[in-house]
Amino acid sequence: MTSLTACAAALPASSAAAGRGPVAPATSGVPGVSGRGPVVPGVSGAPGIPGVTGAPGIPGVTGAGIAASARAATGASGDFLVFYADGKRREALAAIGRAGGSAVRTEERLGYVQAKGAGERFAAALDADPAVVGVTADRRIGFATARPAKGAAVPDVSAREGRPRKGEPLAGRQWDMRMIGADQANAAFKGSRKVLVGVIDTGIDGNHPDIAPNFNRELSRNFVTDRPKDQNGETLDGACEVAGCQDPVDRDDDGHGTHVASTIASPVNGVGIAGVAPDVQLVNLRAGQDSGFFFLKPSLDALTYAADIGVDVVNMSYYIDPWLYNCTNNASDSERERSEQRAIVTGMQRALDYARGKGVTLISALGNGSTDLGKPKLDKASPGFPRGDERVRQVDNSCLNVPAESGGVISITALGPSGRKAIYSDYGLEQADLSAPGGDALDGPTVSPVRSVLAAAPEAALRAAGKLGRDGRPKNGEVVRDCTGGACSYYQYLDGTSMAAPHATGVAALLISRFGKPGKGGLELDPATVEKLLYKTATPRPCPSPREYVYRVYGEAQTHTCEGGKDKNGFYGHGLVNALNAATAAK
Repeated sequence: MTSLTACAAALPASSAAAGRGPVAPATSGVPGVSGRGPVVPGVSGAPGIPGVTGAPGIPGVTGAGIAASARAATGASGDFLVFYADGKRREALAAIGRAGGSAVRTEERLGYVQAKGAGERFAAALDADPAVVGVTADRRIGFATARPAKGAAVPDVSAREGRPRKGEPLAGRQWDMRMIGADQANAAFKGSRKVLVGVIDTGIDGNHPDIAPNFNRELSRNFVTDRPKDQNGETLDGACEVAGCQDPVDRDDDGHGTHVASTIASPVNGVGIAGVAPDVQLVNLRAGQDSGFFFLKPSLDALTYAADIGVDVVNMSYYIDPWLYNCTNNASDSERERSEQRAIVTGMQRALDYARGKGVTLISALGNGSTDLGKPKLDKASPGFPRGDERVRQVDNSCLNVPAESGGVISITALGPSGRKAIYSDYGLEQADLSAPGGDALDGPTVSPVRSVLAAAPEAALRAAGKLGRDGRPKNGEVVRDCTGGACSYYQYLDGTSMAAPHATGVAALLISRFGKPGKGGLELDPATVEKLLYKTATPRPCPSPREYVYRVYGEAQTHTCEGGKDKNGFYGHGLVNALNAATAAK
């Protein structure tokens, strides 16, 4: 599976498979969930993005939760990231030489060396050196897929309903924005062009009519290179669309990143929908590839670049492959695997600390594993790369989903339109910081894609996935076309904590717009202050009564227990993000 965090409904925990975002098995008409976390049976997910791909009949599932890990051949030369202990750079360089390897470059900001060496023998020799914290292969690929729910064909919105009296043409479908008061907030305050929002994801369709006005092409970067096949000769990213296999910064072949970006900042322009903060700028920081995997190095590069150019807040709706849970000292893992997981935990924490220290607020999807992350027991999704390497291993609360459980990160649970925690959403008293609408097609008496979150979709990605007819009309209800004004733009329904996180990111952008001071990139506001304001302006939500909430799906029951009080609990964190409060409340 990929590490995206979009997904669909989950089955009982006993049957859930680890991955990015649980999905309902063979559920016709359930829109795709995207997010982090284990996935439900029958759902194959996109690596790195809890975006479950392939649940029969479940559209657009993307999620963070399934990691992909490649085995380095015992003797073959490979590329590695060697993380050294504080002050031990020289010793680490010497150890690389003794192990028969060579240093390619040193990244002193994050304390690691890019090195070449003879596969696992090289890495194993470094694992035993006291100057080395951890070693991981430098995998330059990614996997993220969102599958929207399949449903009956629906006419163009322009043909079946009139434009709402207020708001954008598709505003009537945005239950998510009404839930957090964003529709009213937009009338009072739309954010500032001086605020830069980084989307670390599968890319952004910078030419989409409901993205282009706010897309900063000059600052956007792509940190990944597509690989048509993996080391076993199996299709990975597919054929390269451009020379050099590095997509332009305004391209998104998956659609997950575009959906996230649209929720944050689609403009008020008379087209489609409006985002939470429709006047801020979007910066594409692509770290996930067409296949959906999110490996360590691109995320390190995206975070350090964001910090250095003055990005104010980043959205991370994925987890780092290949491990859903990163355990630094798990008895069921080999020493080589422990070292790799230590490298991921250490490397990402250093990058996150670097970014936060330079004023970047960090927001992440919590995951779609339908799991209490304070009490995880089994990981069935790791290592997720190459595909087929997964095994069942026991895990505990010392094992971390990265970056959702990394220090300094604000992690978001997902809610359905009724306000209940979505069945697929991970939760936990320690892990849940805030909640936001992420969609839940099963949150009602029948399955319906309109209970998912609607946001922009790249036309090219929809055509490649066979979701549009030759005449451009959507083939089912998971996709909506708006031809207001003549030109047509496309939107799709997705579920997942991947969809929840950008609502929080948009609210953070509003707060920075209001209270930020002039700084690098435009405005800046200390991330600790942003976090406090997010909690202060959120709407408190108590645990359900009884606390043992029972979800019933297709005759099966799944119980999630909410711990904590009204001010902070495992389902809602500090509460539901509130855009109207953020746009109007005093500091």
